[in-house]
Amino acid sequence: MVLCEYSQQGNRMIPNVASTRLHLMTRLVTCCLCWVIFVPPRPAPAATHPVPKEHPRLLGSRQELKDLAKERPQAYQRVVAVARQAGVDDYSAMISMALVCAIDGDKSLGQAAVERAMKYVSGPIRVGHTTFGTDLALCALVYDLCYDGWTAEQRRKCWEYMDKTIEANVQSETHVFHNGWYGYKNWGIGLACYATYYENPRAQEFLRVLQEDWRTRAAPALELAGAGGGWAEGYYINYFLYEWLFFCEVARHCEGVDYYADAPQFFRHRAIASMFEAYPGIGEYGSRRAIPMGDGGGRLFGGDRDKVLSARRILVNHFRDDPEHQVVHAFNETTPRSSVGTYAYKDFLWRDTTVTQGDLSHFRLSHLSPGPGYVYARSSWDEDATYFFFKCGDRFTAHQHLDVGHFLIYQYDELAGDGGHYDEFGTPHDVNYHLRTIAHSTILVHDPCETWPGIRAGTVTGNDGGQHHNWPHHNGAVADPAQWLRERKLYDIADLLAFEDTGAYVYVAGDCTRAYSPQKLSCFTRQIVFLRPGTFVIFDRVCATKPEFKKTWLLQAVKPPTTARNHLVVTNGKGRLFIQTLLPENPLVHLVTGADLYTYGGHSYPPAKNTGPAPECRIEISPDEPQATDYFLHVLTATSAAVADVESATATGVGRQAQVKLGAATIVFTTDKVGGSIELAGRRTNLTETVALPYAQRNRRSRT
Repeated sequence: MVLCEYSQQGNRMIPNVASTRLHLMTRLVTCCLCWVIFVPPRPAPAATHPVPKEHPRLLGSRQELKDLAKERPQAYQRVVAVARQAGVDDYSAMISMALVCAIDGDKSLGQAAVERAMKYVSGPIRVGHTTFGTDLALCALVYDLCYDGWTAEQRRKCWEYMDKTIEANVQSETHVFHNGWYGYKNWGIGLACYATYYENPRAQEFLRVLQEDWRTRAAPALELAGAGGGWAEGYYINYFLYEWLFFCEVARHCEGVDYYADAPQFFRHRAIASMFEAYPGIGEYGSRRAIPMGDGGGRLFGGDRDKVLSARRILVNHFRDDPEHQVVHAFNETTPRSSVGTYAYKDFLWRDTTVTQGDLSHFRLSHLSPGPGYVYARSSWDEDATYFFFKCGDRFTAHQHLDVGHFLIYQYDELAGDGGHYDEFGTPHDVNYHLRTIAHSTILVHDPCETWPGIRAGTVTGNDGGQHHNWPHHNGAVADPAQWLRERKLYDIADLLAFEDTGAYVYVAGDCTRAYSPQKLSCFTRQIVFLRPGTFVIFDRVCATKPEFKKTWLLQAVKPPTTARNHLVVTNGKGRLFIQTLLPENPLVHLVTGADLYTYGGHSYPPAKNTGPAPECRIEISPDEPQATDYFLHVLTATSAAVADVESATATGVGRQAQVKLGAATIVFTTDKVGGSIELAGRRTNLTETVALPYAQRNRRSRT
């Protein structure tokens, strides 16, 4: 991570190497968290007691499960109903049946669960990027909870199936920045080992291998790419984290092992970050929609929303004495039931109403995750709040996009979103539009000679003018933190330079330069002031290596805009976004929509399928004359759709500074470096040049 100032040479901004702090081997020193990465090798996870020899043990003893059923009778009765319901998927049915078998001694349900498990045991050994880990986990839970329902021969076959599956997948899902390590593979291996700990001769051996890989590779990855609780892989954390936390809880029950202690900068903040990753408003079946980040995105209702809720609950239960987690508990209780009825077992296992509820309404309104470079902010904790997300982080793994500098804005509904559709991994639409810069709200610089190698093994034919993809692996993925550090010049592509939340406003600044080819771009910095409740002032400096390389400012508008008093106006449902362009002075505005939306450079890349509501218009704004350095200055105001107009902003002076006047606020951006000032209610303060982390300050106090 580089903290960089800029000097002006003619009309170009050049990094001032003399005043630039040296690149760090870790990415977190600006947050005063550099000690997170440079820790001595972790010891093996410490057990506080031997693994019980009795079954069940994965989720507690039989008596503990019976006590839980008494404490949570309504949730348990829903589990019983699911266990006796026909047509339920294996995941929900096997866990529900097994729980009822263990708690009520229902042998018929136990036998039915064993029969389902034997279909996996007797089936083919699955290898590679398949959910073999989930298969192992389901069989392990049935093995443990319904132990007396297995014959000796069935148990032996189960051990053999588990051993063969684990052995066949030694080289599967080894990248620890990728969801597969946690959700496709090791949660299932871990459950299988604990379930058969004393019976299967190889169980303890396999568990030791898992623990060593966790200690040396996976936990450091969570600290590196997940500091602050966000995760660089983006939305895919919502597909795998619940399963991994399930394993962590099993390890706690079985041995008292605390896996959370191995990656504190991730686990201690994940529930808070997850709360901030939910759009305001409660949607279908009492669920919340998570924001889009990289692949996936949760545009349509699905069971991943319940996994997100359950993951937060598990972490809240673990950190139950922490005031911030008590606030997350209050947030969780606004959606008290899983939205999918067959997921009743999640509520039974993880919804603990004895946790103290904190005061959500007075909780801080922003959060920073420095590992992935995420900033989240809201205007309030009301369900009609304005929401903002900004991304300026490094490269780690395959499900990330070429989207450094991208942002989201939400008011009642999405207004500025994430473009394209994840129709499949590596399709023409995916590699030429969906994951490319053109599908995001950031900057294009078009060099007509630029080319891209294959991405995700897909053929790239489009020159969108966006960020480059020059990584050795076609997915842009690294295996582990050691490789990332060795090759950090390739993967350290962006820096959060400043972050501050004063209450009245949030300010964030980022250096996006290294995300682009140096052959076409020498500088791109973005500064954003979020004036609560709903105004965003965005100032960009873009320096091309040649004046003729066209620069384009992008906004992914969820609906095509109309024009009112020289403002572009995007209306989506009950929400509205007013867009004012102050710089460049004579902008060329191009609205790309309809049949042309997925077309550029003479090629069309339509998606193979619709994955839900996506931006329907790409707003492109460019200067009218070519020059090496351009400044883009925009004011975006999010309101309800009932608002017919907003106050116009004015801009003065481009040279050493650009000044914006908007009502009682005056914001000045310096043009020769990342800096400036803001005046509110007659009080002028400089925009911060550091990253202020309220949660990090708390951690430092506890550390000392």
